[in-house]
Amino acid sequence: MSETVRTRILRATVACLGRYGIAKTTVDDAAREAGVARATVYRHFPDGKDQLISEAITWAVAQFFLELEQEVADAPDFATLMERAIRYAHRRVDEHEVLQKVLETEPERLLPQLTQSAPLVQATLGAYLAERLADEPLRPGVDPEQAGDWLARMGLSFILAEGRWDLSDPADVRRLVRGELLVSILEPAALR
Repeated sequence: MSETVRTRILRATVACLGRYGIAKTTVDDAAREAGVARATVYRHFPDGKDQLISEAITWAVAQFFLELEQEVADAPDFATLMERAIRYAHRRVDEHEVLQKVLETEPERLLPQLTQSAPLVQATLGAYLAERLADEPLRPGVDPEQAGDWLARMGLSFILAEGRWDLSDPADVRRLVRGELLVSILEPAALR
């Protein structure tokens, strides 16, 4: 299936954000990068640059989580899913050229955009984890929805700031996930 014009514009805008930053990216830049007329961009984003950039960032975040879901799809158990997710997501954030450039050059412009997307990301991730937890051997009294919400919040915080953990080291990630994050959620047999 071919990419829609709207998606092509969003992808092009993300590329421009990486090249020029948020402040210097223009509607003309995005149109040129997407290979469409300026009027076509305005047809899809009638509120102009602010709408275009906001939706491009939201689209990029959604793409990130779609890739993450594919990365963990064949995990044999929930603990392994969490380990893979944290390692992959942390690596992708570190390697993401657009995100790193904008964080370096104009974090004051990116953070409000991410803050706008954060509640939806956290809720979606929490619901996904709760659904996965529903089929796991939970400790008595653990509610899958509350545990999914908590794991989403904790996972997102580790992805962005690893703290004392080396998230590039599989053994360290295993200790974090099985010894810290899931120890009060899953039955001990599920953590081996």
